[in-house]
Amino acid sequence: MYHTCFISVLLSFAVSVLLGPTVISVLKRVKCRQTVREDGPRSHLKKSGTPTMGGIIILSGVALSSVMYIGKYDESIQVLFLMFGFGMVGFLDDYIKVILSRSEGLTPIQKLAGQLAVSLCFAYYMTEYSQTDMAMRIPFSGGRMMDFGSLNIPVFLFIVLGTANGTNFTDGLDGLAGSVTLIISVFFAVTAIGLGSGAAPAACAVAGALMGFLLFNVYPASVFMGDTGSLALGGFVAACAYMLHLQLYIALVGVIYMAEVISVILQVAWFKISGGKRLFRMAPLHHHLELCGIKETRIVAIFTILTAVMCLVGLRAL
Repeated sequence: MYHTCFISVLLSFAVSVLLGPTVISVLKRVKCRQTVREDGPRSHLKKSGTPTMGGIIILSGVALSSVMYIGKYDESIQVLFLMFGFGMVGFLDDYIKVILSRSEGLTPIQKLAGQLAVSLCFAYYMTEYSQTDMAMRIPFSGGRMMDFGSLNIPVFLFIVLGTANGTNFTDGLDGLAGSVTLIISVFFAVTAIGLGSGAAPAACAVAGALMGFLLFNVYPASVFMGDTGSLALGGFVAACAYMLHLQLYIALVGVIYMAEVISVILQVAWFKISGGKRLFRMAPLHHHLELCGIKETRIVAIFTILTAVMCLVGLRAL
């Protein structure tokens, strides 16, 4: 497995680096460009017109490197199914918004329906065919597990959809979602190798693909990942967590995802309760920090470092 993981990282990284310029060129040619919110931070207006849907680069790197282990590691195939399933939902949303020039993209109901369909297919295969249970390791318990029994599916949907959309909210600054998820993918890769899980090659492939993608996505970004990338990465994180029984660890290693989601929920709730007042200057959280005067690159660095620290805590919690 060590050899497979090593080659998987290098291959996915190489594919992402080599495909990046070509994909960016094609996205520019078909005018697949980002539209920036006018009510957002003024510094973001210069990002308008930057190519989006760059998640294609990440997915291509992961897909082409998977030829090494497809058919050998069932856990990795399951991880890739949820990742690419959510990536397809994101791709459709991006395609409708950017290529077909429809501002809304998929409606919230359509997007939720797509995510639910992919999630339930994943859950069915995981429990019925691969015989993987949904028990969860309890952090700092010495390996004890907990199971929600008849509530496993509702809990599963809450975790998967929450993680995917938390990753989606995190994708708002150059390199933010990619950097945070890179650290998390390394955490899952290390943990999977330590536990002898077949999810390790997929986690390594995502880490390699993200390293390649970030060469084009760090400030100032040449391309954005779009929902194609952010939803795919959310699906990857959730799938890895279930393959390794680390669902509860998402609260540790994915603390940034949680903070972003909670900030949006609080903003909307307070706006309705208070009759139009805002709790944050702008949600998600990273935009609030920007409007407080913190530079974009500094926010990305702080969030990435915090994620790395929490991943170390996660390793200790095992």
